[in-house]
Amino acid sequence: MSTDRLLTQEEIDNVFRNVREASKDDDISKRAKPYDFRRPDRIAKDQLRAIHLLHENFARSLASSLSAYLRAYVTVNLVSVEQISFREFIQCLPSPTCIVSLGMKPYEGNAVLELNPQLVFPILEMLLGGNAKTISKVAREITEIEQSIIETLLRIILQNLKAAWHAVTQLDFSVISYETEPALLQILSPSEALVAIGMEVRVGENSGMMNVGIPSIVVKMLRQKFDQQWSVRKTEQTEGETARILKLIQPAMMRLDARLEGTMLSIEDMLQLEKGDVLKFDATVDKPLDLVVNGVLKFRGQIFGMGMKKAFMLEEAYKV
Repeated sequence: MSTDRLLTQEEIDNVFRNVREASKDDDISKRAKPYDFRRPDRIAKDQLRAIHLLHENFARSLASSLSAYLRAYVTVNLVSVEQISFREFIQCLPSPTCIVSLGMKPYEGNAVLELNPQLVFPILEMLLGGNAKTISKVAREITEIEQSIIETLLRIILQNLKAAWHAVTQLDFSVISYETEPALLQILSPSEALVAIGMEVRVGENSGMMNVGIPSIVVKMLRQKFDQQWSVRKTEQTEGETARILKLIQPAMMRLDARLEGTMLSIEDMLQLEKGDVLKFDATVDKPLDLVVNGVLKFRGQIFGMGMKKAFMLEEAYKV
């Protein structure tokens, strides 16, 4: 039988049509995703979550320290933790304001700490003996004298920040320089990424924002340390959560039933039962009874008398 034959023009057109359709489906450009090179590389969500938890601890400790230092009720609330470019971070800051460039030994690079004027000037008035209750909105640069006054405030903030980061790594924050105009701060390139932490600080009747910016490259270098800290914290939370749940369910009530199982009776025989009939159980006197807890078999044991009451002695736990 000969297998040689000529293809018709229609068959040839179908072959080329299928090839073109297959090439369209395999088009690499369709599988490609747009990428903006102006945007920084993203930090993993679990790492941002760990940073969020870390600065929640920082907020609590800082509130306690500032309350003692200022002798006033201070609350610190974590508002946001996100990764943005240095340009975006600078554009979100008021002008003028109080900006501090921070060293982060033993790591290279600089972090940023910014205190809004709405926060700095009420604190300055309190440190100088005022009550900061009638202070109006101030929009000016801080003087050198005011700068020297808030050095102790900055030292307290950095001590608490260092203690919070100690759970991950030994990071020593120190003041490198002061600035009042965000546009003049040139510690990173505009497109370089940083992790921005925003906090609202409320002192008495006044409130303002405190912003911390940490270069993303430093955070990425600490990825392994974050993973170790997160795994330890997760274990601690699991143990703590177990203890909390146990404490909640301890007052709960459970129904206990001691049952003698084994005797079967048909419905027909049961309907014929009359007063005075005797039922014979196919169980010995010393056969263990089942103890059912909320409908679930849990233990086996014996019933015995205890004064005017009945009691159940556990002999063995039921194994599923």
